[in-house]
Amino acid sequence: MNPLLRIDPDDPYPESDGAPMAENTLQFDWIVKIKENLEILFADRADVFVAGDLFWYPVPDRRLIGPLAPDAMIAFGRPKGPRGSYRQWEEGGIAPAVVFEIMSPSNSVKEMRDKLEFYDTYGVEEYYVYDPEHNRLEIWLRQGASLRQMSHLNGWTSPRLGIRFAVLPETLEIFDPAGRPFRSPVELARQAEQERLRAEQADERAEQERRRAEQAQERAEQADQRAEQEHQRAEQLAQRLRALGVDPND
Repeated sequence: MNPLLRIDPDDPYPESDGAPMAENTLQFDWIVKIKENLEILFADRADVFVAGDLFWYPVPDRRLIGPLAPDAMIAFGRPKGPRGSYRQWEEGGIAPAVVFEIMSPSNSVKEMRDKLEFYDTYGVEEYYVYDPEHNRLEIWLRQGASLRQMSHLNGWTSPRLGIRFAVLPETLEIFDPAGRPFRSPVELARQAEQERLRAEQADERAEQERRRAEQAQERAEQADQRAEQEHQRAEQLAQRLRALGVDPND
């Protein structure tokens, strides 16, 4: 989305500009992959808000600055939950700490410069720009009062997120702090299905082991019963022999 230029006094903080989230499938796939994997990464953190393509209004006065909608953003210290936009003054004054932009062919140099200035001005700590068409990654890290571009020739690990970036010859790979690669929703669904099948197979093996243990226990009990029956028959025979005056031990 692009910044809103017109201010409607009846709706000063609109939640959409009517433009599509992405201009092509490659850009859309990357936006979804990054946003969804960040959601998974912080699923157990109630104080981490993750959003994709959501208008961020840094100040209430629209005459000072309009909103931007990062392709993905993460705000720490803010609760999860639905929002129509991220109005910073209603969020404890907390700016998104990390933002991602996935470039499309229509992004101009001026547009990307304006976005960098916006994020620099309003407190972003880490800013990632990925161009999937040309497989180029830019990393900006706040040092002091400003965002500074970082070198990542040997890979890069986000100080705030703990995720690792590796620009391979054909594409970008992102890994979570445990070393697991970010996956597309389809890949995540397949992985979940495989894990479900493995869990079912493990349950089946455990059930088979339980049944074998039960059968072994039953065989042992049957053997004990047969031994007891043999002992009783031997004792009965010994008693009959004694009644006849025969010592069964002779």
